[in-house]
Amino acid sequence: MAKLTKAQREWRPGMPKKRRSTKVMFASTVLLLEAFVVLFGTLTVFGLRRDEFPPVLIFSVGIGLALVYAFTCAVLTKPWGVALGWVLQIVLILTGIFEPAMYLVGGLFAVAWWYGIRTGIRIDRESAQREREQAAWDAAHPEEQSN
Repeated sequence: MAKLTKAQREWRPGMPKKRRSTKVMFASTVLLLEAFVVLFGTLTVFGLRRDEFPPVLIFSVGIGLALVYAFTCAVLTKPWGVALGWVLQIVLILTGIFEPAMYLVGGLFAVAWWYGIRTGIRIDRESAQREREQAAWDAAHPEEQSN
């Protein structure tokens, strides 16, 4: 049998489910897509520039960078997680030094990151407001909740 997480062990019937952050979901999606782009960019640099750079260096930097993008998803809930995401956007743009097409790709992903963060914050704010209003309505109308 699989080991239960702390949240699963503490769950009781009727407990409200904790809301997931839309900002974190949007940001994680962008970062994972960027990890794949870095992997494919690594293959591109290997194919085009293996005479200029040692293949071991190309693959170790590329795979390491892709792992950093993927693992950053785990820290997006921390206060510094989004700041790290912004640093990674700059890094992706700067990979254009090795493959000029990455300037465009990195810029487009930076716009997607900005839009995801901005829209996610707005949606999270609106959802929290709706939850507060629902809780206030439920408190004012307890007789309708027994159904």
